[in-house]
Amino acid sequence: MARYVTRRVLQSIVVIIGVTIATFILIHLLPGGPARGLLGPSASQVQIHAFIVANGYNRPLYIQYGHYISDLVHGNLGFSYHYDQSVDSLIAQNLPKSALLLGLAYVVALIVAIPLGIAQAVRRNGWLDYSVTGTVFVAYSMPTFWLGTMLILLLSVTLRAFPPEGPQGSSVGAVLADPRALVLPVMTLAIVNIAQFSRFMRSSALENLVQDYVRTARSKGASEFVVLRRHVLRNSLIPIITMVGLSIPVAVGGALITESVFNYPGMGLLFWNAATTHDYPVLMGFTLVISVATALGSLAADLLYAVADPRVRYQ
Repeated sequence: MARYVTRRVLQSIVVIIGVTIATFILIHLLPGGPARGLLGPSASQVQIHAFIVANGYNRPLYIQYGHYISDLVHGNLGFSYHYDQSVDSLIAQNLPKSALLLGLAYVVALIVAIPLGIAQAVRRNGWLDYSVTGTVFVAYSMPTFWLGTMLILLLSVTLRAFPPEGPQGSSVGAVLADPRALVLPVMTLAIVNIAQFSRFMRSSALENLVQDYVRTARSKGASEFVVLRRHVLRNSLIPIITMVGLSIPVAVGGALITESVFNYPGMGLLFWNAATTHDYPVLMGFTLVISVATALGSLAADLLYAVADPRVRYQ
């Protein structure tokens, strides 16, 4: 187990180093170079030259990359020209709020999707299975921006049940202080994840229901509830753990759109505003942070295998 953990940690480090190289290259592949990309097409040659010298872009690439890594190690992700503050401070302000939104969406999705998938597997080819399958396919095919807009029109404009805008607090505590405003953003992200997770849970549960250990448990007189809880549920969670770890990039993309639709002050809205204002340091910092989160999510999913299924033993 220790060897496996060490190997996976080293693989994650390699992936993160690869992301830093890709991010560094992207900065230098901007049309006209970083100076033109940051200063805009109207900048004069004198301004561009001064910017290049001031930021060290006239040095060899390996020296620039060394300074880039040194800045990253010290938590310096650059400086936002639009917000007039450091990128790391912007991320520190907005990342916890996005993590809260994604975390709540995942919790809601798992609470609904896991029993729903098992219920479909137990009653496969029945009316419940067919109706849920049709609903899930429709939900999974909905674009996030369209789903969020429809929820606003139905639950906010028509029924006036929830605010059309997400909570506008500057901290996690302030966001949690307005729970009604969190409902629609969380629901938008959760619906897509429910559709995805329930399908994998159904397939995994179907596979486990025909295994010998399930037949043995039933032959010993175990109730259906005990069979499902002790045998089917735990062994069926492995695909879900995998999906949770690997779906982080997709979830972040959905959060980007969701935060824009509901004007939720998180990383997604920060990225959207940075894209519209060509704030490249923020875009690159966002890309790096999300890539690191993806690598860590994949690592956590692999390590949770042994917890979910005691039969798994890594060498």
